Amino acid sequence: MSYLTFNKEKLVNLEYSLSREILSTNRAGGYMNTTILCCNTRKYHGLLVCPVEQFDGEIFVLLSSLDETIIQHDQSFNLGIHRFPGVYEPRGHKYIIDFEYEPTPAITYRVGGVILKKELVMTHDSDQIFIRYTLIDAHSPTTLRLRPFLAFRNRHQLSKANWFADASYVEIDKGISSKLYDKFPTLHMQLNKNNTFISNPDWYYNFEYLEEKERGYDYTEDLLTPGYFELPMKKGESVIFSASLKEEKSSQLTRNFNKELNSRPPKNNFLNCLKNSANQFITHRGKDTEIIAGYPWFGRWGRDTFIALPGLTLSSEPDLKSCKDVLDTMSREINNGLFPNIGKNHNAAYNSVDAPMWYFWAIQKYAEAINDPETIWKSYGKKMKTVLETFRSGNLHNIQMHENKLIWAGEKGKALTWMDAVINGNPVTPRTGYAVEINALWYNAVQFTLELARKNNDHKFIREWENLPSLIEDSFIKTFWNDEVKYLADYVDEKGQNLDIRPNQIIAVSLPYSPINDEIKSDVITIIRKKLLTPKGLRTLSPNHPDYKGIYKGDQTERDLAYHQGTVWVWQLSHYVEANFKLSGKSFGKEAKQIAAHFEEDMTNYGICSISEVYDGNPPHHPGGSPSQAWSVSEILRIFYLIDKYKT
Repeated sequence: MSYLTFNKEKLVNLEYSLSREILSTNRAGGYMNTTILCCNTRKYHGLLVCPVEQFDGEIFVLLSSLDETIIQHDQSFNLGIHRFPGVYEPRGHKYIIDFEYEPTPAITYRVGGVILKKELVMTHDSDQIFIRYTLIDAHSPTTLRLRPFLAFRNRHQLSKANWFADASYVEIDKGISSKLYDKFPTLHMQLNKNNTFISNPDWYYNFEYLEEKERGYDYTEDLLTPGYFELPMKKGESVIFSASLKEEKSSQLTRNFNKELNSRPPKNNFLNCLKNSANQFITHRGKDTEIIAGYPWFGRWGRDTFIALPGLTLSSEPDLKSCKDVLDTMSREINNGLFPNIGKNHNAAYNSVDAPMWYFWAIQKYAEAINDPETIWKSYGKKMKTVLETFRSGNLHNIQMHENKLIWAGEKGKALTWMDAVINGNPVTPRTGYAVEINALWYNAVQFTLELARKNNDHKFIREWENLPSLIEDSFIKTFWNDEVKYLADYVDEKGQNLDIRPNQIIAVSLPYSPINDEIKSDVITIIRKKLLTPKGLRTLSPNHPDYKGIYKGDQTERDLAYHQGTVWVWQLSHYVEANFKLSGKSFGKEAKQIAAHFEEDMTNYGICSISEVYDGNPPHHPGGSPSQAWSVSEILRIFYLIDKYKT
């Protein structure tokens, strides 16, 4: 029996099936993403969504969907399903009798005496999707009709009917090629069997994406179909459809499909599901190896990259090469001591104070894995010293070390930490001043760099920096610790300590080098366990606070108001676990296992085989945000790693 099981009786229930999404990536920036019914509920959904080099690598939806129709005795049964205003049409979901996820997403339909199985496989390292159709049973001559719906638009936008779209096509080997607009790549759609393509270009209007409607965005789209393929099928026969950015040899489609199918990693237990998901975030394209922050709408984020990197690459079956390649890719983009928070090249935004500090932590974890301080120093020592120096002397956005040796950061209208929601130009949680996790990370970065400098005899750096850690320790405790409430201030500005109970203080406990003693660490853990800990992560604000928002839903403004004001995030949970292990040792192992186990149920909910970006602060903690988030997956993997590390 498959590990990933679904309620077959509920597959025809739209509430059940449309809330479960499948994702497959090509490890090069492209992906296939839809619901288990293959009914798109987001503008980001599609069967072939990939970077387009002609548009600076922006991600575009090319093939939105593919409708299958079974024809017998001149009767047609459309297996597709789409949402139009007030109605689902066609209603092919009523024919679904089974859905499987291993080794690849597969849907089985029954239409009278016809049983048809559909299997979807996204290739690795190329922009191509395969769909294999197998006619398991049929008692009469059967024809399969396939109608593609094309979008050819940026994934953040929507397509509307227009006169500029080119509905023409070119016949190629057992298929056609199509390109709706100039400068776009050509989409090649082929089968491994002789077929007839019937030209019937037409716009279909007002596809509705209800997830976008719920999120307060435009949600209707028009899609163009150039026509449809038809071919006869016999009982027991399989045919393969391919959509690709290059023309394929139809004679090779079966072999290539089987090769891809056989390379799918096992998803037969919780840990293997997490490993599979982790690999989907790591992309290799050209000379760059990057981490996608989340699917389906995030790109690469600097902060997320460094936080997620150790968990994705070093926690289970270490991938040292990918870890180093990501560090090297990001190291090339350092600018005045900062890393791009979002974007690249001329589109880069250098507005993250914490990304450079997490850079040190990621290198630290890589250094632990390879145990070669000389190589680490040669590879990253110069960059590390540059970051420290620019933070000490001053940087953009008032980022600067003050006389007390702590880092001050922030300016009006900017949210520089990970709590970065902004509404009408005003940060929801500005945190301008001395932020607790930034200064804990600063202390760790200085100590780690000194450690490497000593091992590599960099006496100049040692002389300049060796007195700083003790000064930071002293200032950190004086600045952040509050003896009356027994926890650390979230940030300190001209008005004094901000004592909102937030999870950022846990970073000061979990880091390899911490500026606080064990007594303070214990008090921090106590307040977080009491006020912020949930089965799905740490709340971003105590429920006792008047600004607490326990539900994450609504339009962007509503969601941004809740984003860091009570919403639960997964990623800091690993730091909570690590902090407890450091204070309690292996005795915390049982609780750590229970914490990780809470996410096993997520493998068949929301983003299948992955973990979502956020959860509601209020029980039952419904998932929300991105259905598949890199640092959510990475930090649960890191919890498994910590359990193994501290078991003896």
